[in-house]
Amino acid sequence: MKISDLNELDRNAFLSAIGHVYEDSPWVAERAWLKRPFASLDSLCETMNAEVTNASQQEQLSLLRAHPDLGTRARIGEASTREQAGAGLDRLDAEEYARLMRLNAEYQEKFGFPFLYAVKGSDKHRILSALAARLASNVEEEFAEALKQVFRIARFRLEEIIE
Repeated sequence: MKISDLNELDRNAFLSAIGHVYEDSPWVAERAWLKRPFASLDSLCETMNAEVTNASQQEQLSLLRAHPDLGTRARIGEASTREQAGAGLDRLDAEEYARLMRLNAEYQEKFGFPFLYAVKGSDKHRILSALAARLASNVEEEFAEALKQVFRIARFRLEEIIE
């Protein structure tokens, strides 16, 4: 789809096309829809990121919590499944899987939301290293980093949709 085509969509079609980009948080696309037209993919991303940045802390936290734990074998969204498989998280050996689950639990306990990492172009070793390293962050730093990762994830997803 071209950005010009996206700009011409009514609200429901717009939400259908890109409402899933921010995991289970169509409010981001809904608010961005009001800011059409977008000159480019960059301007769309900037607008959507600004909607998240300007949202309440509770809305931001809900957005972070909507994301699945990395490596989970529970039912997750199609985009998350594809992204995690691309990084090899569907092929962890038993030891790697146990470590990932332990680190995910520690992270969730410390920060109150899942570890977020834009896995596209990465691999399981870098992801596990980042998770272990980010456990040393404080809550404020990690909240900001998690939002930054959400923006990267959304950008990758939008690049798959917009020509």
